[in-house]
Amino acid sequence: MASKRDYYEVLGVGKDATADQIKSAYRKLAMKYHPDRNPGDKAAEEKFKEAAEAYDVLHDQEKRARYDQFGHQAFEGGAGGYGAGGMDMNDIFAAFGDLFGGRGGGGGFGGFGDFFGGGRAARPDPNAPMDGDDMSFQLEIDFEEALFGSERTIDLTVPGQCPECNGSGAAAGSKRVTCATCHGRGIVMGGGGFLRIQQTCPTCGGQGSTLEKPCRNCRGRGQVATPQHISLKIPAGIDNGSRLRVAGKGAGGIRGGANGDLYVLLRVNPSEIFERDGLDLGVDVPVSPIIAALGGKVDVPTPDGVAQLTIPAGTANGRIFRLRGKGVANLRGGTPGDLSARIVIEVPANLDRKQREALEAFQKLAKDSTFPQAQSLSNKLKIFYSHRDKLRK
Repeated sequence: MASKRDYYEVLGVGKDATADQIKSAYRKLAMKYHPDRNPGDKAAEEKFKEAAEAYDVLHDQEKRARYDQFGHQAFEGGAGGYGAGGMDMNDIFAAFGDLFGGRGGGGGFGGFGDFFGGGRAARPDPNAPMDGDDMSFQLEIDFEEALFGSERTIDLTVPGQCPECNGSGAAAGSKRVTCATCHGRGIVMGGGGFLRIQQTCPTCGGQGSTLEKPCRNCRGRGQVATPQHISLKIPAGIDNGSRLRVAGKGAGGIRGGANGDLYVLLRVNPSEIFERDGLDLGVDVPVSPIIAALGGKVDVPTPDGVAQLTIPAGTANGRIFRLRGKGVANLRGGTPGDLSARIVIEVPANLDRKQREALEAFQKLAKDSTFPQAQSLSNKLKIFYSHRDKLRK
């Protein structure tokens, strides 16, 4: 039996080579001697295996230290190396997913494993528990519920563990067995030549196992539609688009696996009174022109009730007054937001005869200086049109 070549010699690197240099050297050899590039060439296949064996030892710090001290004898008796282990080509690809997965190293092929179809998942236990999927549910709530908090109940149907087979999908007296097509890998290799494509196994759907006899109640799925009645607490201060997690209320696990979680997405209906921006609220406050002109007290709606705000004489339309701490409660327990009260001067409507006469009397008494904004605009327009007329001449 021919003696094995020195692993450093196989990869063409020195004994002081770094991990990156070892990885780079192996990538080059793997590309050169890959069976898809050398169909039917047994010598190339042996060099490919030889390089893989050398890389397996030298890229692992512990194995490399043992090899540097004892040489090939460190792995005799099946303790390591591919010669003793009898691994096939698929096992070589699976063992080096870190290299073939394209994580680091040189080369212009990007995802090395994707290109060759290399790498495979560890063979799953066909009877191992499988956790249920997370699920989502959209719930519409009123603005007041988001502001003050509330409690809701949700009725929905989720995939739950089948009571007849306890989620195994197998009929009584039968079991799951390793898939004969993919041998438990859950994947198969398609295509041919240099380009090979990794695909989900069509027989087992990627599970790596099949049923001897499917359960009649769930038809082998391991799950059946299960009604759920869920109590949900909506905290005060929640905002539109927030997501609440209800642990263990998603899809049921299979073969004893844990249930998934339920995520409730909240859609908050807009308020007819307030506008919300994060923790802050905004509200329009109608004010009579008399109070705006003379000053006085106005009622401002807040989440806690109506507050009185004193505005000064000559308050203009659109002026904003900020009420500290009168906004939305902070979910994290911090300071609440603020409330901005925007003054909206309301034009009198539905005037009776005396009210109209009073306004007409006021109009007669009013001067240009009574309405300074209108007077300012009038002055600016005179200058504007004067310039216009000069330009037209």
